[in-house]
Amino acid sequence: MQQFLARDNFAKRYKRGDPIWLHEFMYALMQGYDAVALRADVQIGATEQLFNLLAGRRIQELFGQRPQVCITYPILVGTDGKLRMSKSRGNYIGIDEPPEVMYGKVMSIPDEAMANYFDLVTRWSPEEIERLKAGLADGSIHPRDAKMKLAWEIVDAFHGREAADAAQEHFRRVFQRRELPEEMPVRELSGPINIVDLIFDAGFARSKSDARRLVQQGAVRLDGERVTDIETTVEPREGVLQVGKRRFLRLRPTSSE
Repeated sequence: MQQFLARDNFAKRYKRGDPIWLHEFMYALMQGYDAVALRADVQIGATEQLFNLLAGRRIQELFGQRPQVCITYPILVGTDGKLRMSKSRGNYIGIDEPPEVMYGKVMSIPDEAMANYFDLVTRWSPEEIERLKAGLADGSIHPRDAKMKLAWEIVDAFHGREAADAAQEHFRRVFQRRELPEEMPVRELSGPINIVDLIFDAGFARSKSDARRLVQQGAVRLDGERVTDIETTVEPREGVLQVGKRRFLRLRPTSSE
């Protein structure tokens, strides 16, 4: 208990008379015992997890184990540039996402978040990272160019050079030249369908309420025209549905054959 209360966060709250909850102690104890159960040699965690990692060392000693080595890293922020990357928050870049989606998501991060990505998710040398940061600071490197370099590097790391080149060309064609992507999934329509149902069925929204929100926020286009009415009915036709900046669906009427 003494060691818990010596923690800066707890000490300040205890001094102010603010509540300190039992589960806050239990969390560190259970994470610490996890190291015992695994007989961990090394544990890697976020910088903010240092107290819990050190608790693991102490508990390992009490069980006669050699205490683990603790390695901490700063938090990787999500595509919003503010909160930690989290799938539940929707601000994540999935390592198994298609190259063009991964590239596009990297391009969507705020300029001020790039340095965080330079440091944590690239294979660049410290010297190269410092040159990029210096160029951005003195204006000799345009943020767009630095971000495209970053996006290419991340896609190359997970999908390879050929996929990275293709993803970069896809981005230039769709977002810089405002052209439609060469390849997109196809949906055949056998009859009229509500726009919300179409978005959800295509997998472009996690739920129908999420699909309605996308329509109401103006994130949906049908053949380039913005759709804002959730009661819109899409008839069987040749056309293209666009949701957000990166998701496209080619529409076709069901063949009569």
